[in-house]
Amino acid sequence: MLCFVLDAIAEEVRACRLCPLWRGRRNAVPGEGSPRAELMFIGEGPGEEEDLQGRPFVGRSGRLLTEALEKAGIRREDVFITNVVKCRPPENREPTPEEREICTNKYLFRQIEAVNPRLIVLLGSVAVQTLLGVSSVTAVRGKAFEKMGRRFFCTYHPAAALYNPGNRETFFNDIKKARELLENLRTFDKQKTLFEV
Repeated sequence: MLCFVLDAIAEEVRACRLCPLWRGRRNAVPGEGSPRAELMFIGEGPGEEEDLQGRPFVGRSGRLLTEALEKAGIRREDVFITNVVKCRPPENREPTPEEREICTNKYLFRQIEAVNPRLIVLLGSVAVQTLLGVSSVTAVRGKAFEKMGRRFFCTYHPAAALYNPGNRETFFNDIKKARELLENLRTFDKQKTLFEV
């Protein structure tokens, strides 16, 4: 059932013409991963390689994310990965508030609802601004928040670790921290359920 819901959203994304971004895309990039993922990663939007393949985080930033996941003991196929906007903005510019709003309300919130992750990792300023209303990822990096009944953890976009090697270790440590937080949440939720029974 979950696969069906996510597949239906993905088909809508591929046919979407609600904002001007569809005009420049080769492929829309709905997202991918486990429909039962406890951990969900949300970035900014597709880049050139993602636009070519129709898959999220498959370029240089994606390879760094995959490496960080592996070092943290997380299998990429066990998480769900998507972006705030599903089509590549021209020249990789930042998506506009209108583009973000359309994609988030029409698709992203439904994906979050369908997957129902225990923890959502926000990658970079656009994801942090869009979902938490915080202006900069620097102010909240490495911190966890609860909003809209969801738990969020914030870190840099992997591109920031590529362009500024000083951020690389911090990014890798944050992904490990997210895994540890997930394990703590599992324990907390289990104890809470036992207590409620």
